[in-house]
Amino acid sequence: MESDRRAASPAPPRSAARDGRRLVGLGLFFYAGLAAIAVAWRVGLHGENLLYASPGDAGRGVALLRDAGLGLALAAVAIGASDLLTRYSIAGRELARALGRAVGPLTLRQCLLLAAASGVAEEAFFRGALQPRVGWLLASLLFGLAHFVPRRELALWGAFSLAAGLALGALFELTGNLVAPVTAHVAINAVNLPRIVREFGAGSAP
Repeated sequence: MESDRRAASPAPPRSAARDGRRLVGLGLFFYAGLAAIAVAWRVGLHGENLLYASPGDAGRGVALLRDAGLGLALAAVAIGASDLLTRYSIAGRELARALGRAVGPLTLRQCLLLAAASGVAEEAFFRGALQPRVGWLLASLLFGLAHFVPRRELALWGAFSLAAGLALGALFELTGNLVAPVTAHVAINAVNLPRIVREFGAGSAP
């Protein structure tokens, strides 16, 4: 019986596993660089605390339960919206298929690792370093542009990213720190990336 179950769920080919490890390695390298730029810019160049929107916010500190709760609430809305788009719109299904083909067969652990790295690094850069310098709207527009790919099936990704950037930036302004936007960003990716890999990728995330 055990051998039958293993045969029914074969492991990804070695080449696919290598591709997954390569993608994760490149992703972690990129996000480490992005986070380093954020720290060098905000902390090294301006002498400010990256975690906070302003010195005044740094003096007030973090309300951890409130800020994390706000982040999880935004994540729930975004995850629900993306699920509805995927289930009930052609553009949403095309986007999910395109992203699934792009990321390939990743394990659950790899998905969660990328989710954490991308959420922390992108929020450190776009909200922690960029938004205090250029403002909420421009930082959000740049976040959307960073996710824009000139392909029809990926157009919705840019639009969704712009909306998410506006919401994440608003959380940063509201709470004065990165806890809420980082929590939201990591949670969204931690749910959506494994689901895309499982349902639309070239493999499964065990």
